[in-house]
Amino acid sequence: MPERRLRRARARVAAALGASALIGVTGVAAGPAGSAQAAPKAPAKAPVAAADCSAPYRIEQKLDGGTTWRMCWHYESKAGLVLDDVSYQPKGEAAPIKVLTSAKLAQIHVPYDDGTNEYDDLTGQSFAQGLQQLDPAECPGGTIKTVRVPGAWDPDNPDVKGLCATTRARGHAYRMGGGGQDGNKVYQLQGKDLLLYTVNMVGWYEYITEWRFSGDGTMTMQVGATGTLSPVDYDAGDGRGWPIGKGAKDYATSHAHNVFWRLNFGLDGSPKSRIEQYDSKTTTASGQKPKTKTTRTKVTKELAGDAAAQRWWRVVSDTGKNKDGHPRSYEIVPGHTSKFPGRSYTKHDVYFTEYKKCEQFASHNIRNCGAGAGKSVDKWVDGQTLKHPIVWVNIGFHHIARDEDQEPMPVHWQGFQLAPRDVTAMNPLTPSALSDHNGNTQQAG
Repeated sequence: MPERRLRRARARVAAALGASALIGVTGVAAGPAGSAQAAPKAPAKAPVAAADCSAPYRIEQKLDGGTTWRMCWHYESKAGLVLDDVSYQPKGEAAPIKVLTSAKLAQIHVPYDDGTNEYDDLTGQSFAQGLQQLDPAECPGGTIKTVRVPGAWDPDNPDVKGLCATTRARGHAYRMGGGGQDGNKVYQLQGKDLLLYTVNMVGWYEYITEWRFSGDGTMTMQVGATGTLSPVDYDAGDGRGWPIGKGAKDYATSHAHNVFWRLNFGLDGSPKSRIEQYDSKTTTASGQKPKTKTTRTKVTKELAGDAAAQRWWRVVSDTGKNKDGHPRSYEIVPGHTSKFPGRSYTKHDVYFTEYKKCEQFASHNIRNCGAGAGKSVDKWVDGQTLKHPIVWVNIGFHHIARDEDQEPMPVHWQGFQLAPRDVTAMNPLTPSALSDHNGNTQQAG
């Protein structure tokens, strides 16, 4: 039930905040380097985020291979963590390359299969106020930053050690075996990502919101749901719920988690950028090998886009080019999704809208955009020309519970990537011995 769902969340978060007051609040460091346990003490009240990105709200991390990521952060009363002014500087680039002006969650929509309950966890279920205090063991090798929670349920203790900034191994960044002029030499790099994450409790669920930044310029945004199954939903309300526990007595009601992100690009420091859609078509003819042709469509007006086989989109800089003279861009790479057809705003995978300050949440938008403007992202796709496009990504997960979801529930992830396309002239992690291998390096015979 909605009231019970919210009431339980309030009780648990208030208890956590009260505990933080007893053990003391530790301070925040300027960046993710160092140990969470060794963080210096801070004043009783965490500083308010400054417009110029003061040290507690600044993150800078140099990764293996020479890439440096820089960004600022702040925390909002509905969206939670927001990243600002994200830039990427690989080795060989004289200055940081601006990528995103801002990035944040834009909604977590949770409809239940039986049609009785439907939640909008950001704007309707106090997602941001459910920020959880992190244990140092959850942020190995990193720093846990103190977050001032607007509208905290415990107003006497609004500061939560709730943002982890650390690095995490990603495995092979690349590998190229021997042969040719290098004999049997193997080129390989075990990469690390800059990882930022928070945990927010909503009802029985805990959402882990991750932002990963890789040395090759890739960004990974994902949300993992964990916590526990709601016992008040062990009623088979959908008529098809999965049996949980002994025999066939308790049936957990199935539901969906539809997660939206809002991305405000600022490639090369400019809000002006282009959207392009690419579609590939494969044809076959008797006696011939299959042929594939890829076509580009310039998206000049607002669009509600649907993922399809051999379709992808990219955001292209209007002002910057790499050293080869190619426009810089980022490709949107959606992860696995189960698209929910029950609401107009969840029927599409991506939306491209013209920037309006009031358009902040993909559904149940709380900002006033004027009479007739609508409260969801699908209503904002009304034919405007795209000059300053905002990108909205929708990734769905249909949660049909299983025995293994008890207890605690294993994390189930949903998300997407932003992959650099022509941001640099070569792989930014290329070893110096291969730095001249740009274009066709074969000798003419």
